[in-house]
Amino acid sequence: MKRSGLVAVSVLFSAIALAQAMPQFAGQWAREPGYNDIGSGWGDRVSVTQDAAKLIIEYDFFSRGDMQAPLKFVYALDGTQTTNAVMMGRDVQNQISKVKWIDSSLVIVTAHSFTLDGKAMTSEVTQTLTLESPTSLVVETTRAGVLGGPATTNKSVYRKL
Repeated sequence: MKRSGLVAVSVLFSAIALAQAMPQFAGQWAREPGYNDIGSGWGDRVSVTQDAAKLIIEYDFFSRGDMQAPLKFVYALDGTQTTNAVMMGRDVQNQISKVKWIDSSLVIVTAHSFTLDGKAMTSEVTQTLTLESPTSLVVETTRAGVLGGPATTNKSVYRKL
């Protein structure tokens, strides 16, 4: 086999191994009792869709009376930057995220931009998704301290429905 053929086969097997090693977070998930809403920030139920290129998180943020669609966040699994627009109050907030794999955990780092007393500011939230088992999703969320305050870390555990 020619050298270029060996390289192509090697790249193919590397891609297959990476795809097999990637945990599958897809499914409908419900938060376990005992974990508060501030944990992941996603609420009691979350829907996760995943393919080789992206992860999509959807959950209800508003009450039924608000007649708002569920919030939907799309993240590129190759680490490229994604922007999700969220209507909060009377303004759209653009959340800029990047993901990275650390072992079998998916780490989502999101910058939240806001204005405080006329100054543009950014706060960072890091969510680490780990499957403890095929039916148990752990989300550890670290919110950076704002205005010199300390960072906080919360944990939520979801079970697959």
